[in-house]
Amino acid sequence: MSRHVIDPAPVPSLAIRGSAARFPVRRVYCIGRNYAAHTVEMGGDPDRDAPFFFQKNPDDLDQSGDFPYPPRSSDVHHEVEMLVALGTGGTDIPLGEALDRVWGYAVALDMTRRDRQGEAKAARHPWEIGKAFARSAPCGPLIPASEIGHPASGAVSLTVNGTVRQEGDLGQMIWKVPEMIAYLSNYFTLAGGDVILSGTPSGVGPVTRGDALTARIEGLGAFDVRVV
Repeated sequence: MSRHVIDPAPVPSLAIRGSAARFPVRRVYCIGRNYAAHTVEMGGDPDRDAPFFFQKNPDDLDQSGDFPYPPRSSDVHHEVEMLVALGTGGTDIPLGEALDRVWGYAVALDMTRRDRQGEAKAARHPWEIGKAFARSAPCGPLIPASEIGHPASGAVSLTVNGTVRQEGDLGQMIWKVPEMIAYLSNYFTLAGGDVILSGTPSGVGPVTRGDALTARIEGLGAFDVRVV
């Protein structure tokens, strides 16, 4: 007999390339302004100040290939990012041990209600209404680090209807993957199932219903998303 007063929701999980097994998701951390050119285009200073993070919900991750345009927004932007999935965690993780916690990687999008995010910023309110909405993180299949290692460089791009909108390289990240993990572990107890979205290069812009997006990261492949 269940000890819950209502049926619990299913555990959010990600498909893994070449496997019937799935990766359970616990938390989703997202770093803001982690590429210098994107920091500038968003009105920030690209100097290497302390990183800042916000969160999405685990069930915001979506591998269906469809992105439903969210209600009560008229300015929704694409942001292509590398997803980092942790197999183990801890607190105060030493920088030199951080990559040992990584289980795998994937290509992802941090879709953003830019109008709602802008309103929240202006009012000094949290960003969740602009970032943590349903299905706001389309992503491709997870690829184990045991197969591909730990990508530190490689082309990152996003096209909309065949036109390149975003281009960059993983090597341009201000805060590298081990640094993000070590930093987060100073403030949170990380655990297996935690996911980090590692920031986006410049060129973010609006999408409309019917748009076809292709997100690509060298070494991780590509995945297609249609705005519906």
